[in-house]
Amino acid sequence: RPQHLSGLEIIRDLCEGKLEGGEIGSTEITFTPGKIKGGTHIADTKTAGSVCLLMQVAMPCVLFAASPSELHLKGGTNAEMAPQIDYTVMVFKPIVEKFNFTFNCDIKKRGYYPQGGGEVVVQMSPVKELSPINLTERGTVTKIYGRAFVAGALPIKLAKDMAAAAVRCIRKEIRDLYINIQPVREPDDQAFGTGSGIIVVAETSTGCLLAGSSLGKRGKNSDKVGIEAAEILLKNLKHGGTVDDSLQDQLIIFMALAKGVSRVKSGPITLHTQTAIHFAEQLTKAKFTVTKSE
Repeated sequence: RPQHLSGLEIIRDLCEGKLEGGEIGSTEITFTPGKIKGGTHIADTKTAGSVCLLMQVAMPCVLFAASPSELHLKGGTNAEMAPQIDYTVMVFKPIVEKFNFTFNCDIKKRGYYPQGGGEVVVQMSPVKELSPINLTERGTVTKIYGRAFVAGALPIKLAKDMAAAAVRCIRKEIRDLYINIQPVREPDDQAFGTGSGIIVVAETSTGCLLAGSSLGKRGKNSDKVGIEAAEILLKNLKHGGTVDDSLQDQLIIFMALAKGVSRVKSGPITLHTQTAIHFAEQLTKAKFTVTKSE
């Protein structure tokens, strides 16, 4: 699909590689990498294809480039079937930076399904090596916060309804914590099109971050959107792992590239994670072992 192709093209450009079979609908590609140079690159899905997926593809490469990189990623910032940009900034970024690198992610414009039109600029300097992580202690939940947003033609009332519904739902399970979900209307100059959604993040005493998120769409009651996000968060808190379902598979490639042994305690292993482990083992010398916790 368009975002897969854009992802392959940005990698090709980053390393002056060769890509054959790179067209929409292609079932087979041949990719020959060159040396990863870095520099400024643009990837544009021209659809609501996820900018977060583009970032996921490029990040392990630019980490080992010859020079710093600046990536201009265009498409959907809050799209179905992919992490929302808010998730990437609020959860993925602080946790993945535990591998001992930093990156800057500037949301220039938000874009929604179906037309996209969002843009995110990612800046990153290369590292010599990644440090392993040890995420095995969950600790206790110390705070819960988030943002419920509307953009374009939608009234702020929808954001307030989503936030209130999420709080009510979490309250049934967790009574003693203050829950701070900000309702926001995205400024018109910073959003393209009409969209709505919510993300709720739980932070623990050991620095773990777990989240639940949901997107609004036509005909979907705003209370339902809020409840959906809250239920995903609660489900992620129930399994006792240090990472949620969305982060689980995103950490695999960094664990494979880090020097030394990384340990992560997760909930049930997702199909995405199984796939990531399979290919990470084929492409690197890394070995993964999965053991059931008591």
